[in-house]
Amino acid sequence: MSVAVVDLNNDNKPDIITANQGGNSVSILLNAGNGTFHAATNLIGDGNPWSVAAVDVNSDSKPDIVIANFGGSTVGVFLNTGSGTFGVQATYTVGTYPVAVAVVDVNSDSKPDIIVANQGSNNVGVLLNTGSGAFGTQANYPVGTNPNSVAVVDVNSDNRPDIIVSSGGIVGVLLNTGSGTFGTQTTYTVNGAGSVAVVDVNNDTKPDIVVINGGTFTVGVLLNTGSGTFNPQITYGGFSGPNTVAVVDVNNDNKSDIVVSNQNTATVSVLLNTGSGTFNAGQATYAVGDQPYSVAVVDVNSDNKPDIVVVNYNDYTVSVLMHY
Repeated sequence: MSVAVVDLNNDNKPDIITANQGGNSVSILLNAGNGTFHAATNLIGDGNPWSVAAVDVNSDSKPDIVIANFGGSTVGVFLNTGSGTFGVQATYTVGTYPVAVAVVDVNSDSKPDIIVANQGSNNVGVLLNTGSGAFGTQANYPVGTNPNSVAVVDVNSDNRPDIIVSSGGIVGVLLNTGSGTFGTQTTYTVNGAGSVAVVDVNNDTKPDIVVINGGTFTVGVLLNTGSGTFNPQITYGGFSGPNTVAVVDVNNDNKSDIVVSNQNTATVSVLLNTGSGTFNAGQATYAVGDQPYSVAVVDVNSDNKPDIVVVNYNDYTVSVLMHY
């Protein structure tokens, strides 16, 4: 399961969107105000949707929903028809077992493109936006074994978004060579790479890599040394079955903090940034539902403080932790 938190109906209140792998559906929970949410309405997927993003892909100022359909080997696009309602899904064939999707303009035409991690094909696919929210055939780029998370961020300061993908025991960086094409990946060793986020954590204006190490139950931080190269990871422990990571400033000190979902203990952990890209060894933990999987950090109650939204895999719920 995956979660995105975006205002879908233009009321200035972020809504919750979940990809429900077990139920072949996408759930939409509209924000009712004060960080409470209406009951879910569902859209039908194309075979076990695993990942979701919400981005305006057809330039009508309404966020659309893009999903990775694990069982269907497709990505699906639901265009927003207004007031948080959506049209029929359009599907595009990708590789086998797509598990993660990002939607970012990679060829500088002001139209967001789709980047997908295809776990069964050991590649990432790039589908360029052809206009009006339609997409071309995917271009494939080989990566490591069983890719499971992808981020798309400019890591070498050339104003072209690059691809960062976690797979097996590595994180791969594919630099954008222009016009939405990408070079061969440069790899960095980690420990059973899981979820990846790419955010500047040491305030040097260069995005750094934060990755879940599923093999050691740690989080790794790889600082950007410039030109899109990275130092070996520094690891932080104390997690229990870490699944997903988000990197957001949660305490208003202008330093990005780490938030992790812990599958084995039904908690989320928060590691505060102590400066220069280092983090507190001790972590604060908060109880959520059974087997928390995906996490997002967004202000959902309009108090200018980021809240934590977690999808709980085993009990089919969403937890919302208000920041007080």
